Amino acid sequence: MDLFFYGTLCHPPLLEAVLGRAVVTEPATLPGYEVLWSAEGAWPVIRRGAGAAQGRLMRNATAEDVARLDFYEGGFGYRTAALPVAAAGASTALVYLPPDAAPVAGPWSLADWVRDWGAVAVVTARDVMALMGQREAAEVVRRYRLMLVRGASRLRAVEAPPVTRRHRATAGDVVVDRFRQPYANFFAIEEYDLRYRRFDGRMSEQINRAVFVSGDAVTVLPYDPVRDRVLLIEQFRAGPYGRGDPQPWLLEAIAGRIDPDETPEQAARREAVEEAGLQLGALEKVGAYYPSPGAKSEYLYSYVALCDLPDGVEGVFGVEGEAEDIRGHLVSFKEFMALVTSGEVDNGPLLVTALWLQRERARLRGA
Repeated sequence: MDLFFYGTLCHPPLLEAVLGRAVVTEPATLPGYEVLWSAEGAWPVIRRGAGAAQGRLMRNATAEDVARLDFYEGGFGYRTAALPVAAAGASTALVYLPPDAAPVAGPWSLADWVRDWGAVAVVTARDVMALMGQREAAEVVRRYRLMLVRGASRLRAVEAPPVTRRHRATAGDVVVDRFRQPYANFFAIEEYDLRYRRFDGRMSEQINRAVFVSGDAVTVLPYDPVRDRVLLIEQFRAGPYGRGDPQPWLLEAIAGRIDPDETPEQAARREAVEEAGLQLGALEKVGAYYPSPGAKSEYLYSYVALCDLPDGVEGVFGVEGEAEDIRGHLVSFKEFMALVTSGEVDNGPLLVTALWLQRERARLRGA
């Protein structure tokens, strides 16, 4: 059968990621239809209209191709219809149509979508298709925004730090014999049966490892170099509670997940507004690191932000609808370091940031 694509699947790398193989397509049009941006996100919607929708035609699709496309598109509520297309030697083709009530915005631009979303959509599509046969399409789609966060993390992971002393990994150094995802909600658990290259050059025996997947995140500590004070936030944390800590309210730096359409610096500024009502000045990078690499995929970008912190700037903040109840604390640098020494500051990102600020404080105050 023939398939007509009018939106993101016109991007060859995405189509290859979904189908699991490279295919050749050709230009075609769908008379009586127009393609528009969805008003709900960065994807296209097709509907009846004047003119003809521009797209690509894939000929002789296999049953496996259609099954993979059904899994990728089906969770969004798309359905197929056989419609007449305009292309050399073609009469009808299957087209994936969105729900009738899908809201729309302006005219669709594939080039704009590729520029802004193409790379992250491709790596996310590979993650989506890895779940085919494990999870229902609708269940995967419910987490699609979170999966884009993970996809963007994958792209940043490619920008690895230098390799001068440690092992330089190459293709074949890690072999995955089996992959499964036993849990997926706000976070996900992935389980691997794998083998890896030993330092003696041989492959290890097969081992089982689980990874807690949460996406990349930022932390940012507001610092006023004139008043020599910082703003800490306090909130309830499920992790300490689950450990049995009788005091599961922690003092922390402002923190949050990096959305797929923003940089770490943009995320830091957004989170400062949401969690403390602050507009940040210059950002000083503390470091980028894995807080717990034995089991977590999370990668943190930590900053100190130069900021005006007058009396009374602290308050209670949080995003409505996200169950956030976050209280600010203005503390002097001296008191901050006393909290570190006493152990009341007991989370890794804030400890790392405190030591960095202790080292750089004189420079920041002098400037």
